[in-house]
Amino acid sequence: MDSAVGPKSISILTVDDHPLFRKGIASVINDEPDMRVIAEASNGREAIATFRQFRPDVTLMDVQMPDMNGIDAIHEIRLEFPLARIVVLTTYEGDVHALRAIKAGAIGYLIKSTLRKDLLETVRAVHAGRYRLSAEVAAVLAASQLADSLTPREIAVLGLAAKGNSNRMIGTQLGIAEETVKVHMKSILAKMDANDRTHAVMLALERGIIDLQWRPTRG
Repeated sequence: MDSAVGPKSISILTVDDHPLFRKGIASVINDEPDMRVIAEASNGREAIATFRQFRPDVTLMDVQMPDMNGIDAIHEIRLEFPLARIVVLTTYEGDVHALRAIKAGAIGYLIKSTLRKDLLETVRAVHAGRYRLSAEVAAVLAASQLADSLTPREIAVLGLAAKGNSNRMIGTQLGIAEETVKVHMKSILAKMDANDRTHAVMLALERGIIDLQWRPTRG
């Protein structure tokens, strides 16, 4: 990719595991006179290496990618480059996804379905040092009830339930009694206002509380 950038252009790194999505983003950005995509990466590890090489003004980062996810990559980049300006572009509106990204150091969070109307303005805003959240994400964060969030053990139970494990199997993997698993599941349903365990799993995936790459720890 041509790394030549005009003196007043905002240099941009795009990180996404879908080449067609990166191509689409580049076609939109490169039509603008004040910004240009200078590099691309397909996962978190590539993002870190590419950021070191190109030092872009703004990075557009996907969340779910192979090898290393976007939130971990944001954390690593910000440790090395504290002033890095990173915007998350994702299909996930979940409050936990957004909070994790912001805590990792993202200064923008956009839902991919809103990029047509929000992307260019967001790039310019974060380049100027301002935080930007899409209206949809801001509404989700405002409505979330994190005060009654699940405990680590409840998240462990829910993560194993998402993989199709029975209460007995969950108990075996976590080293707890089956009856204790049932108690945790009852608490989960109450906190999440879920109809049943399938509904609770669906809500947890949407909010980013768990993902299907989750691995349990004993203790």
